[in-house]
Amino acid sequence: MLRLLLSLSSIAFMFILLLVIFFCRKRAARDDQLGDIESKEQKHDGDESEMEDIITFSGGEDLTICDILDALGEVIGKSSYGTLYKALFQRSSTVRLLRFLRPLCALKGEEFFDVVRLLGCIRHPNLVPLLGFYAGPRGEKLLVHPFYWQGNLAQLIKDGNGESRRWAVIYQISIGMAMGLDHLHTGLQKPIVHGNLKSKNVLLDRNYQPYLSDFGIYLLLNSTSGQEILEASAAEGHKAHELIKMRDASPETDIYSLGVIFLELLSRKEPINEKLTPDEDFYLPNFMRNAVLDHRISDLYHPDLLLSNNYDKGNPVSEESILKFFQLAMACCSPSPSLRPNIRQVLVKLEEIGK
Repeated sequence: MLRLLLSLSSIAFMFILLLVIFFCRKRAARDDQLGDIESKEQKHDGDESEMEDIITFSGGEDLTICDILDALGEVIGKSSYGTLYKALFQRSSTVRLLRFLRPLCALKGEEFFDVVRLLGCIRHPNLVPLLGFYAGPRGEKLLVHPFYWQGNLAQLIKDGNGESRRWAVIYQISIGMAMGLDHLHTGLQKPIVHGNLKSKNVLLDRNYQPYLSDFGIYLLLNSTSGQEILEASAAEGHKAHELIKMRDASPETDIYSLGVIFLELLSRKEPINEKLTPDEDFYLPNFMRNAVLDHRISDLYHPDLLLSNNYDKGNPVSEESILKFFQLAMACCSPSPSLRPNIRQVLVKLEEIGK
């Protein structure tokens, strides 16, 4: 009998021990679920622990710390300063966009939180809103945004599906981008330069409405990481030539980037052409200038744009309107910042083209 009791006690003890190990591992897995190689950097960032906290903004009032820690994340993008996740929030069964900022790349202290509060208050129908911010005990910094199911504009142009060839869609995206940028430049008490405007940072919903993302992200980063944003923009062909330091970003440099995106929409060409031929320039604005000088009008826009009139019966486009749009794009890409239109002038011109 005693032997039976001892056996039962041993089995019960082993069962309890296994339960403790299981729950400890589950907690560790949850803590690491949205982790990344940044954890190595955190170890070198000092051993000071920070208070765990969450700040919510309009549209994200129901967010909780558990929502963020328990989210099932899929990596959809990486940069030198962080990682982007498509995350399923299990309690609400909603999908959100989570941006992990590497602690070594971010500003420190209250200066960082001041910028978070500033960005969290910005609302416009064509800007990606900040719904919430999570600060973890190990220096983790997570920004929460809505998720947009149609992906980004760069993907739409590259895939070349039917919608990217329709003038009605191109015009809708163009005027939406301009309206979002106008709000940043003129609609706030303290204007904000986007600083990282490119086709990858234009998100699209199911109706192809555009939403500018990443605006002001450089304000959350230290100078070294901000400069890396600029280098990446240059490598992708969206940086204005006069912009050398990120701190010198201006409304004029944003307008330049907007012009490059307009040219992408018209031509369905990437800003940087890595497949050079003797007839092609390396850089899209230069390619377009050479096409004008050589009277190669057919190279200024994709021929499918005029064919799209078969699908846009109620809103047909003429070649004259397409060329006016091209002229606006090239004005935005002027080598001289003083010759570029401001965002209000861009909007006026777009409205004229759309009539």
